[in-house]
Amino acid sequence: MKIAVAGKGGVGKTFVAAGLVWSFARRGFLTIAVDADPTPNLGVSLGLTIREASSILPISENAALIESKTRTGFPGVYSLTFSVDDIIRDYTVPTPSGARLLVMGTVKSMGSGCTCAANTVLRTLIRHLIIDRDEALVLDMEAGLEHLGRGTAEGVDVMLVVTDANAKSLETARVISLMTADSGVPNVFLAGNRIGSEDEMRIISAFARETESRLIGTIPYDPAVMKAGISADPVMALEGTPAMNAIGLMTESLMTGSDLHGKTETSPGGRK
Repeated sequence: MKIAVAGKGGVGKTFVAAGLVWSFARRGFLTIAVDADPTPNLGVSLGLTIREASSILPISENAALIESKTRTGFPGVYSLTFSVDDIIRDYTVPTPSGARLLVMGTVKSMGSGCTCAANTVLRTLIRHLIIDRDEALVLDMEAGLEHLGRGTAEGVDVMLVVTDANAKSLETARVISLMTADSGVPNVFLAGNRIGSEDEMRIISAFARETESRLIGTIPYDPAVMKAGISADPVMALEGTPAMNAIGLMTESLMTGSDLHGKTETSPGGRK
């Protein structure tokens, strides 16, 4: 299963992405987490130290790697055909969560016909991860809407749109859902996060009905998550909390959803 996680900045998108990554990995599935945010911090949520996470050079900024893949010997002319299996082998980082992490960096002008070297590598790498490999894949997208115009998540099985009950967050979720549905992604699901009252639950439920979105799950407001953010604790430290229990149920819903590919059961990737 290939899942892209999107939403307005500040709604808890990276927390939800990290929770899904750990949920898949702890169930025994080979799992790759992709941080496609321009300010990557998914690694810390998966158990890397801040120092370890900050030392990772994003693929988009690895000039030597990009040149080795795209150079032709002619100035301004880039090769468009190359393998990327070695990038996944050599540049994914093991994390204490059990998943491997690939820090992609900012993906610019994806899907717009840009043939610059860095974007060619990123486009090829993302396509290979989504289309050609069978691990469970969770992409933590950059916040907001811009990535949708780049085709970054093209080919994923699920776009999971994370929102809280804030009106601005809901409006961003609305636009993401509409744009994703138009792009041909087969399953666009909504996840409510930090739901702290019955009023907020009603708001999220009403929004799902209004936009004809499938509400795949809601995550309650959980003080333990706030504390973990302050102390940079990983999602594994939140095992058994209401928030992580909710993400676990969401994972089960994603794995067994009858509308995924028309199957009654969906396997997210190869077992370890």
